[in-house]
Amino acid sequence: MANRLATAQPNAGMRHWISPVVVLAAVIAVAAPAAGAAAKQARPARAVEATAPREAGEPMMAIVSIKSQQVTFYDADGWITRAPVSTGVSGRETPAGVFAVLEKNKDHRSNMYDDAAMPNMQRITWNGVALHGGPLPGYAASHGCVRMPYGFADRLFDKTRIGMRVIISPIDAAPVEFSHPALLMPKAEAIAAAPGRVEVVAREAAEAAAAADVAKKLAATSARETKPLPAALRKLQSLKARSDAELASADKAVVAAKTDEGNARAEELKQKAAARAAELGAQFETAKADTASKLDAAAAAKDAAKAAETKKVATAKAASDAKLALEPVSIYISRETQMLYVRRNTHKPAPDGGGEVFDSSIEVPVTIRDPGRPIGTHVFTAMARSDAGLRWSAVTIDEGDSAKAALDRIAIPQEVLDRIAATALPRSSIVISDEPLSSETNYRTEFVAVLSNQPQGGFITRKPTPPADLMASSDDADGDGFGSFFQRWNADPAPVQARRRVAPYQRQPQTGWW
Repeated sequence: MANRLATAQPNAGMRHWISPVVVLAAVIAVAAPAAGAAAKQARPARAVEATAPREAGEPMMAIVSIKSQQVTFYDADGWITRAPVSTGVSGRETPAGVFAVLEKNKDHRSNMYDDAAMPNMQRITWNGVALHGGPLPGYAASHGCVRMPYGFADRLFDKTRIGMRVIISPIDAAPVEFSHPALLMPKAEAIAAAPGRVEVVAREAAEAAAAADVAKKLAATSARETKPLPAALRKLQSLKARSDAELASADKAVVAAKTDEGNARAEELKQKAAARAAELGAQFETAKADTASKLDAAAAAKDAAKAAETKKVATAKAASDAKLALEPVSIYISRETQMLYVRRNTHKPAPDGGGEVFDSSIEVPVTIRDPGRPIGTHVFTAMARSDAGLRWSAVTIDEGDSAKAALDRIAIPQEVLDRIAATALPRSSIVISDEPLSSETNYRTEFVAVLSNQPQGGFITRKPTPPADLMASSDDADGDGFGSFFQRWNADPAPVQARRRVAPYQRQPQTGWW
């Protein structure tokens, strides 16, 4: 025991001479494995490709989680497939918000990055943000697009459609079944009658258009024929006035005649003047009555043409509404603008190339209770028909009210409901948000709404889409590969400030696209 104590004493003495650096190193060495294990445990599991163990329906929405670097596709019955993704790097972040597929190009290539392949591209903004196949390093690495695994993007490309909802969320989000009296509830009889109504109103519209064309031509002919009549009548009136003056002069000459011969000559001239005055007077009265009759007929033709044109416009609108009633309807309600916007796809190719035209004929003010209080961003989607009408889901991606509380604060105008609710179909949606519509929302888009409290580097560093008359074909590429009218990346983009808003949407006049 004495030996053990003796042996121990020097060791105890040595502890007083150990360097503080050595002690710190020892502490770090002991703590490091534990800290590393804790960090590894805290890091979210890396997303992997997965497919639901059931037969999949057509994809209705895709939700990208920036937090988990994962995309999940959903059909009417739930998730069908998911995969890892790579979103935008710092300074070029993929914008969080609500989008829809606008255009698809299976073999898209970039004209900025050495003709880099961006296969199976599904565009969600016209200034260059899209989902496409690309390399996945396991973290955010794109210039703002959402890269998906090559094979995954290829398998999904033919399954999605223009207008499919794409939600990019800063957090993990998923649709939950939801019901609320403010959601659109269709009427079975209206839906059943809709296809037949399309045929009826289309025929009425065609007949009204033909009648308007005939009435327009008749009015033009009448106007052309009556145009010279007033001038001719004025000329005849002038001739009549001159002949009346000549008759009066001849009458004075008779009175002034001094001889029988002079009197006889004056009487002869007077008779001729009287006959001419009588003839011109009769011509004038006849022409006057004829002109008045023809002018009245021309005015009636003009009124008939206006009435026919009014009917043509009304029946064309009815025909357009009837066709649109066969399409899912999308509603966007903005707390910032206090406006309600309606979009439906016409399936008409955009005249300037790329995408399809969306009807935007309904944009009206909306009442939001307590408009100064945040409401959040909520996406309500009609997933399928049900006994009650439609089965809805809700996705919330931003702070604010709950989905129910948000709908409780909204009063959709009755005239809007009258036009769209009775024939609402699966894939219809209602989006409620604090945000205004982005200026990227145009006649070739459904809605583009970006969360202003999230980084937007991959969105705001791109050049805004120009007006429609300046747009080039979207087959050109820039940025992550889109459009010659898109701005090339800044080498050192400015840092994104929280709550920085993109340019707001402005109402664009739209003619009928049917």
